[in-house]
Amino acid sequence: MSGARPKPPNSFMDATPLIWPALGALYAALGPWVEALLRFLVGMAMVPHGLRMCLGYFRGTGIAIASVQGVAEMFDRKGYRPGRLWAYGVVLTQFVAGPCLALGLLTRPMALPVFALMALSAYDHAKYDGYFWNKSGIEYPAMWAAGALFFLVHGGGAISLDHLLLGFEF
Repeated sequence: MSGARPKPPNSFMDATPLIWPALGALYAALGPWVEALLRFLVGMAMVPHGLRMCLGYFRGTGIAIASVQGVAEMFDRKGYRPGRLWAYGVVLTQFVAGPCLALGLLTRPMALPVFALMALSAYDHAKYDGYFWNKSGIEYPAMWAAGALFFLVHGGGAISLDHLLLGFEF
């Protein structure tokens, strides 16, 4: 009994036995890059939706709204009042929080509105459209909500602007 406590694992990977231990070094090397790729995709997924809903880009892709006013009116119709407040929250999430999350800048604070938007969107789509993504159901926004939740809990990771500029994962 030396009195020393065992060191806790640094990550789930450290605590999980591998089927092929020889791949452990590869997993460790690729892990931060895959995490950064996922963070980038989750954050940047917001931007095309903002361009479509708020600025009218990508016409004919399933939604007839092309302005912030149209987004506000949609929220009012669905009972999210005041619609203008919700619309500007969505605009800020899609054009500020999404790209910041993608870059890993202020990751946790930026992941919160992305998660909230996607969780509320999943709820709304489940209520009106069912499950499947090709019917505008819960499937698509729920997956993005889960991705944003990961970064809300975990932070930006080693390959993030938080880590580069601040020296820690915010």
